[in-house]
Amino acid sequence: MERAEADGFQEKSFFEYHLYTLDGRTTLKDNQTKQLALMSASDVPVLKQLIYYGAQDYYRTSYGMPMSNQKVGVYLDIKNAKANRLGVPLPRGKVRVYKADASGSQQFVGEDWIDHTPTDERVKIKMGDAFDVVGERTQKDFRKIASGLYEVEWEIALRNHKKQDQTVTVIEPVPGDWEVLHATHTFDKPEAHTLKFEVLVPKEGTAKVVYRVRIRG
Repeated sequence: MERAEADGFQEKSFFEYHLYTLDGRTTLKDNQTKQLALMSASDVPVLKQLIYYGAQDYYRTSYGMPMSNQKVGVYLDIKNAKANRLGVPLPRGKVRVYKADASGSQQFVGEDWIDHTPTDERVKIKMGDAFDVVGERTQKDFRKIASGLYEVEWEIALRNHKKQDQTVTVIEPVPGDWEVLHATHTFDKPEAHTLKFEVLVPKEGTAKVVYRVRIRG
């Protein structure tokens, strides 16, 4: 922000929009493309998350075969706050992420689009899929108890080929009215149709989550 303001960057609210302006002049040569920095920030705290997503269809159908080598997504979570050296309304656009390698050179590691993000809201950037962490899903049981009432049991195996322990967030979107009958891991219900596990997967090892839900609807 200090650097941006020194370069003449200004942001102001206008009706339900935000206007971003850069004061000053620049010169474009014939057939030249030039990029001007709108804003910059350094040493912004970033939380890396590994997230394994399920789907609502997994609770409406009987599956006879395991779903192997399912992707685990890699996300960066950032809070757009002054304490994190940000704290200005961020315009919609593409975010590119670079990481320094062992020699100190900046290597491109991924990009994603973000939406317009107000101050003090969170930004989640998807970097792609993990290479060394994969998931496998096996339906252990599927029963129709009564009309509109089902019990489904899933086993989720997370395999970590890295040389460090990894924490994987498992997000299961469960439809209808539901309750967990039993689970091998503690879980959370952050939303009405979301079941969430935080799973520690040991280095070069496997962690298995088994849970059973009763669903009405």
